[in-house]
Formats: sequence, C-alpha cells, structure tokens
Amino acid sequence: MKHSKNDKTVFWGSFIALVTTSMAFIIRAFLINDGSLWPAQFGFDKVQGGELFGAGIWPFAISIIVFSLIIDRVGYKFAMYFSFVCYAIFGVMAMTAYAAVQGDIADLAIAQAKAWNYLYWGSVILGLGNGTVEAFINPVVATLFKDEKSKWLNILHAGWPGGLVLGGVLAIGLSGPVANDWRILVAIMFVPAFIYLILLAKVKFPVNERVAAGSSYKEMLAEFGTPAAFIAFYLIFSQLGQVFAWSTGITWGLIAATVIGFGAYSRSFGNPLLLVLVIIMMPLATTELGTDGWISALMEPAMHDAGWSPTWVLVYTSVIMMVLRFNAGPVINKFGPLGLLALCAGLAIVGLNLLSIASGVAFIFFAATIYGVAKTYFWPTMLGVVAEQTPKGGALTLNAIAGIGMLTVGILGGPFIGYLQESSVTSAIEAEMPAVFEQVTAESDYLLGKYTALNAEALLLLDAEVQAEAAEISERETQGALAKMAIFPAFMLACYIGLIFYFKRQGGYKPKVIGEAH
Repeated sequence: MKHSKNDKTVFWGSFIALVTTSMAFIIRAFLINDGSLWPAQFGFDKVQGGELFGAGIWPFAISIIVFSLIIDRVGYKFAMYFSFVCYAIFGVMAMTAYAAVQGDIADLAIAQAKAWNYLYWGSVILGLGNGTVEAFINPVVATLFKDEKSKWLNILHAGWPGGLVLGGVLAIGLSGPVANDWRILVAIMFVPAFIYLILLAKVKFPVNERVAAGSSYKEMLAEFGTPAAFIAFYLIFSQLGQVFAWSTGITWGLIAATVIGFGAYSRSFGNPLLLVLVIIMMPLATTELGTDGWISALMEPAMHDAGWSPTWVLVYTSVIMMVLRFNAGPVINKFGPLGLLALCAGLAIVGLNLLSIASGVAFIFFAATIYGVAKTYFWPTMLGVVAEQTPKGGALTLNAIAGIGMLTVGILGGPFIGYLQESSVTSAIEAEMPAVFEQVTAESDYLLGKYTALNAEALLLLDAEVQAEAAEISERETQGALAKMAIFPAFMLACYIGLIFYFKRQGGYKPKVIGEAH
C-alpha cells in the first residue's frame, strides 16, 4: 500500500517526537545522576535525586492512559501541541531553577530548596508531555499502517533507543562544556522538539481506525473492560497515593468509585484476550525496564576498570535495539508476532542466566548482547498484537497497556526485583555467616509482604573483616539474583506458547478487521 507525502510526514514527525521523549529522559537522568551537575548546584542527596527522577516517570505512565480516554475527542494535533507546551514549560522552569542559585545569595539552602521545587514540578510537567507523545503516536501509526501494525510500531519505537544513543553520545562528547553550564543539554533537547512541531503543525492527522469504522466511545470502553480498568486504576491511584501520601482508605475509595463508574457505563467484562495481554505486559515491562538498572550497575565496575564511561553500555545496547527495530519487518514475517515474542522470551531467559555469572568486559558484553536482542522486540510487538487483536479498543487499549506496564515496574516489578536480591543476599549470609546473621539483618515489608533485609548501619559496627566478607557475598548474590529474574520471561514464554496454540486452533494468527471484532 502506497502512502501519501502527508502520511510519511506524520510518521516521521511521530518518530522524531519519540526521539525527543527519549532524549529528554536520558538528559534528565544524566543531570540528576552526575554529582557534579544538578546535585552539586542544587544541593540535593541521592534520595531527593530519586524523587526527582521519579517525578518524570509516573506522570508519563498516567498521562498515556488518561489522554487515551479523551484523545479522539480533543484530536491528535491538540495532543501534539500540548506535549510541546509541556517541554517548553520544563525548559522555562529548569532555567528558573538555574537563576535561583546564581549571584550573591543570602541563604543558599533556601534558594536551593526553591530551585529543587522548580525542577520537581518541571519534571512532572515534562513527564505529562512525554506520556502525551506516546498517547498520540501509537494510535496514529497503528491507523496509518493498519495492515502491518506490528512492523511499523517496531520501526516507530526505534525512535526510543535512537534518542538514547543521541542523548548518550552528546552527554559524553559535551561533558567538558556541560560541566561549566548544564543548560547546554536542556537546549539540545529542544532541537528534535522544534523539528517535530514544525513537521506536524501543518499535516492532516488520520481519523482513528475505530472512529472511521463508526465504533462508538462506549464500545471502546467495553473492549477494554472492567477487569482491565481495575488493574489500570489500581496502579494509577496507588502511584498517586505514594507520591502525595494519601491514606490507604482514600486510595481504595478512588479506585472503587472509578472502577464502579467505568463498569456501570461500559457494562462489559472486556475482550478476554486483552486481559491476558495486560497480565503478560506486567512481567514484560519488569523484564525490559526493571532489570536494566541492575544490569547497568553490574557492568559499570568492569567499564571503569577498562577506562570507559559506563554510558557507553547504554549507547551500545540502544544501537542494537535501534537497528533491529528498524529491520523488524522480515523477522515478524518469518516468525509472526507471537512467535517472535516467544523467541525473545527464550533469549531473555538465556541472557539473564548468563549475566548472573558473567565476569570481565568481554563476557558481560556477550551476555548483555543476548539480553539486548531479546528485549528489543518486546514492547512494540506487544503493542502491535494489541492493536491487531483489539481494534475496537482504539487508542485506549493500545496506550493503556503501555501505561499499565510502566506503572507496574514502579509499583510492583521494581520492588519485587529488590526483594529477590535482598532475599538472595540474606539467605547466603545466613548460610555462610550464621554467627552474625541476626546482627546484620532486619525484618522489613513492602506491598507484597515481609522480607529479611541487610542492615547496612548494623554492619558498619562490626569488624572490617566481617564487613568485607558481607560485601563480597552481597555483590555476588546481587548479580546471581539476575537468574531468579528469569521467572518473568519464563512466565511470558509459557503464555506466548499458549496463545500460539490458541490461534492455531482458530485457523492461525490474523489481525482483526474492526467490522469483524467482537
């Protein structure tokens, strides 16, 4: 099928919009994590840095879902302008934070606290803009390429690693000038932002496939269904409850009111296949996003020893993802979307097990390459399957599953990975250092239950020899816990195999035409 110049401009403008979100992500992470930049200028510690980083993540996930409920009413172009305005507001607030700590200041601590607030709320607004980009580009591309959704969503999402590569290389290459003035990196972020604004300002966006087919708004909600809505709103209000310190009662009250209202209006259980895909998306997001931080931490010491910046690890894996996603078409044609996802789940199991025992730069990079190839196709191919199998769900089903995945990592997946690591460390200390086990551990709890954790403060009170032994065990077992994380792709593999057999009984995997969807 040939596409017009307008359609091609819409696609590449959407691609560059995703590059912008990715560059904003990596640039902000670089500014927060480099102790000589934002932490030094604004006087915040690692905990506050974590809060600042999170401020750009949770609005991203929530706005994907919320905007999907209204995007067909307000229009894709409005969403595009809204996202750019969010970037502009972030830029203004970042510059205001910079100005707040310049010159002869009577009370630097007060000025830094004010500046941190500018950065925090600017990051929240930036996150909303990033989520809005995802909310419009996914359904736009799924509509433009409705006969090859999985292929073109993979190509679109090559923009994410592409932005990481650009941002990472620029951060490394400009480290000298940036050390003197970090505003250079914020300014660079606006280069792709202005490009997508110019490209998309004059185009005609397509009418969503669902809307064009005459499927109603209520049918879209019915396709999503009340159980999936419960999962989405549980994650949204749990996240907001953590951020704004609501009581558990308020959180559950909001969840109940929203889900009851959704159910009363839609009166639908939803598409059963979508509910299965939502459940799979939760370990998928944890496999792709949740383990990345731990793998980077594993590779950093080896990179430092070799005299390389750890940022090159991210650049390396991002290049792999970008190249493979650009060439997703032949792979999807050969294996099919579900076959490709099953293959990737198997590779992820192998990659995580190899990473759990890897040592030395060469072995670590080999294992990381296998894992990087595995995770390349997870996210966009899952979006493709959702778009192909639930066309009546329009923007909502396509984007809500992405938002659910991101929120799962922060609320459930990330803490569960932490639990796997802590339990591995404390079990090993109990077996190898029974004499001090009670002294150096403490009971703690999280959303999914209680666990035993290493007590770093108590450990510091013991002999240096004991501390060194505990540190060696902790490092070894933390890396070894990567093998336990293979339970996520193992669960996914079982689900994908089940879905392959299910579709085989239905006559094979075929994208649904909206008039035939049920």
